Amino acid sequence: MMTTTVQRLGRTDIHLMRQLNALFASVFEDAQSYASAPPNDGYLADLLAKDGFFALVALQGKDVVGGLAAYELEKFEQARSEIYIYDLAVAETHRRQGIARTLINNLRDLAAQRGCWALYVQADYGDDPAIALYTSMGKRQDVLHFDIDVRAFPDLIESDQTL
Repeated sequence: MMTTTVQRLGRTDIHLMRQLNALFASVFEDAQSYASAPPNDGYLADLLAKDGFFALVALQGKDVVGGLAAYELEKFEQARSEIYIYDLAVAETHRRQGIARTLINNLRDLAAQRGCWALYVQADYGDDPAIALYTSMGKRQDVLHFDIDVRAFPDLIESDQTL
């Protein structure tokens, strides 16, 4: 078995971020979101340079076989922050090798170094492997998640006088 290394991407790692996006598109079967309108190099460089954005990749040789994207959220109720794991994926051919757990643990180490309060992540109902992994690493909370389209109902937004 080939050695797997984890790397946090920085400003100059655009080619690895593009590989990570391709992995997300494949694993999530969502080319529309991840591949239909890729950002330009400048956008990716700026994003990867942000202190509160985390893109970690698991590499075997020069190949991205897993990765995650996460954001640090500064809280208002207390002087602390949390890191939200937005996406995490491992190539199907490399699953059950501890790669996802290693990625999360690397992010946990970065969070601890920054003094963050917690990491959190969502899983979809029916994604039993992800649910089992996250349950083994933390406390489960059953919540509802809502996507609110900012372009929906523009006539209501414009006419709302309570703002």
